[in-house]
Amino acid sequence: MAKINLLPWREQRREERKKQFIAMLAATVVASVAIIFMADLYISDSVNHQQKRNQYLQSKIDVMNKSITEIKDLRARKNQLLKRTEVIQGLQGNRPVIVRVFDEVAKVVPEGVYFKDLSIEGHQLMLVGVADSNSRISALMRNFNASDWFTDPNLTAVRKIAENGERLNEFDLTVKQINPGQDEGDL
Repeated sequence: MAKINLLPWREQRREERKKQFIAMLAATVVASVAIIFMADLYISDSVNHQQKRNQYLQSKIDVMNKSITEIKDLRARKNQLLKRTEVIQGLQGNRPVIVRVFDEVAKVVPEGVYFKDLSIEGHQLMLVGVADSNSRISALMRNFNASDWFTDPNLTAVRKIAENGERLNEFDLTVKQINPGQDEGDL
């Protein structure tokens, strides 16, 4: 006779397949979670490593920027010191010149003329003086013109004043100062 299996084998097989499917699904989920976790760890580690590198580079950049500002400050100080040195050297070199200028001014002043104010700006001598007469002012201008240290005397004003009961001429005069030995290098 034929054997007929009346047991619910299809349901058992279905249950077995369902269990296998759930086991495979669980294994896949666990494997996926593990892969995602490992990928997250790897990416986090890479990000942390890159951030450390960035921090290291930023610290080096900050050190370099600080060095650059120090170098700029040092260059500015160097330029200031060089300018001061040039001014001091110029003053040292012009010291004999100013003595000669005052000596020449004393030589060119004729009798009957005195100065109230004398100032120098660059190579321009500005004089305010008093003279007995206009001829004394003319003599002063001729003396300035004849001097090796002065040129281009320019009389800008003459005023009549009374001083101690005398009538005098007050004048404003500008003269250019030159260095006669500068071309030959005698200074």
